[in-house]
Amino acid sequence: MLDVRARAALSGPLDRAAAMLDRPAVTPHRLTALGMLTGLASAGSAAAGWWSAAAVLWLLSRLADGLDGPLARRRGTAGSGAGGFLDISADFLVYGAFVVGVAVGVGGPALPFLLVLLAYYVNGTVFLAFSSIAERTGRRGDGRRSGGRSLNFLGGLAEGGETIAVHTLWCLLPGFAHTIAWVWAAVVAVTAAHRVVTGYRQLR
Repeated sequence: MLDVRARAALSGPLDRAAAMLDRPAVTPHRLTALGMLTGLASAGSAAAGWWSAAAVLWLLSRLADGLDGPLARRRGTAGSGAGGFLDISADFLVYGAFVVGVAVGVGGPALPFLLVLLAYYVNGTVFLAFSSIAERTGRRGDGRRSGGRSLNFLGGLAEGGETIAVHTLWCLLPGFAHTIAWVWAAVVAVTAAHRVVTGYRQLR
């Protein structure tokens, strides 16, 4: 929901940061890998109950994830199959690991976090299935959200910006993590349902 406006607001700063990082030793794939490693470290920190470290590592992970695209565009490699595949694989791994880390770190009933993972699973399946079929049939999703990236996008209530915010909120308010998880699972589920309906209509 927030991604289009956030991308417009952050495109300038991210492009300038990518220009500063544009050195032979720094590649888009290495930034993606860095984002994945710091994301997994943030999940481990959450599992240990180190909430401040988890929050910092999580935000650094998302920063690295936000810089690989601008750097790829500077080098003319944006939209490559390998880069897009690596990026989405890293994102799904980090998102899932972080939910598990928070569930372990806060303890108590795991059900709300399991529901978040289920909602992520369904949402991700719909998202990737639409992208694959749309590419094969020459259809397009929401071009404003695709932003020149490798995958076709369907908009929704819960997107990348909301996910970053909610995962950060878990670190800032671990005492309310279960309540946040219940609400977030419902929001992601609504997004998945919306994408099923929208994707089906666009592909008919």
